[in-house]
Amino acid sequence: MTMKNRQLQFVEALKSAGLTSPLTFAEMQEVCDSSGIYKMPPSWITHDSNRKVSRGLYAIDELSTASSDAVAPAPVAEENVDIQTGPIQGAVEQSVPEINTASLVMGMTGGDRDSLVPQKFNGYVTWGHFNNVVKIVKSRRFYPIFITGLSGNGKTLMVEQVCAKLKRECYRVNITAQTDEDDLLGGFRLINGNTVWQDGPVVSAMKSGGVLLLDEVDLASRNIMCLQPVLEGKGVFLKKIGVWVTPADGFQVFATANTKGKGSDDGRFVGTGVMNEAFLDRFPITMEQPYATKATEKKILVKAGCDDADYADNLTKWAEIIRKTFAEGGIDEVVSTRRLVNIVEAFNIFGDKRTALDMCMSRFDELTKKSLIDLYEKVDADMPVEDETTPSAQGNECPF
Repeated sequence: MTMKNRQLQFVEALKSAGLTSPLTFAEMQEVCDSSGIYKMPPSWITHDSNRKVSRGLYAIDELSTASSDAVAPAPVAEENVDIQTGPIQGAVEQSVPEINTASLVMGMTGGDRDSLVPQKFNGYVTWGHFNNVVKIVKSRRFYPIFITGLSGNGKTLMVEQVCAKLKRECYRVNITAQTDEDDLLGGFRLINGNTVWQDGPVVSAMKSGGVLLLDEVDLASRNIMCLQPVLEGKGVFLKKIGVWVTPADGFQVFATANTKGKGSDDGRFVGTGVMNEAFLDRFPITMEQPYATKATEKKILVKAGCDDADYADNLTKWAEIIRKTFAEGGIDEVVSTRRLVNIVEAFNIFGDKRTALDMCMSRFDELTKKSLIDLYEKVDADMPVEDETTPSAQGNECPF
């Protein structure tokens, strides 16, 4: 292949960075950012099937023959990101390519930007606020959304599947009490003996105009307040390096939680706390997501592999009774949609309803487990008779 001047410049820039073939998409992106030759890895590399070693990994044999006489690269202005730089006291000059922080975000793999677009889940059933979330993300307007609801009802999956449908990058961050500014916005990392600044997932999402998903946000400590300017859509100042970053077009924030930020008095969601009112007030709307209706949940179970319509109907009817009893204070536990899917999957593996129920209900205490299984027996007349010698046959009477 006869290389053009700009292509030679890029190969020389890769060589100057000390890179050898094969290269990851992230490594090439870092050279693009530092050299300004291309805004992102060029198509003559990424779209050449002969160069693709595996997903996000490309062979560039020219690195061994690149001419050192190539014209020095001319800087190209970065689009969509307003950055002002300043001196950094004590920082070591970067001499190695940075890691693509976005590829380290939980739920995402690989260095290719395409890998940040969630895969479509064939078993997903659209319901609830799905179409509203589609409208918000599709509008590309900055409009932070707080999504609340009991565990296992598809809050996180809904946002991911909207991003999959619209082919939008999703930066999922699982929040814990230890999550701090360094985890969210970025910090200095020791890479190959050099101290290098790495953008955090929040900044990466801002720069790319992606969707930021703050999962289980009500587990956060006061450190989450570093996101106040981000939630206002104005940008954020990275004080450690003296850089101001403004969000690119399309940047959006979703936060999911089991509570409304007021803590959990019943102890069901240990670790959640009372969140700062100023933080919560920066979400224009809150979407409350209950469990799906019986009809919708039945569709979900069918897509999860339940090919017995009566079995799916009995499971959803059973869950509906449990949830109603839970809401009335008659029982302290609830069966989520996720738990129903687990039962279907267990049944597909073991081929026995009682074994599936016994295994999936074992997360509850023995009395509750027996009570729930006894209730299912009342719902499903075809439930196999239990062998009284098995552990699950022992216990107290069902309180329902």
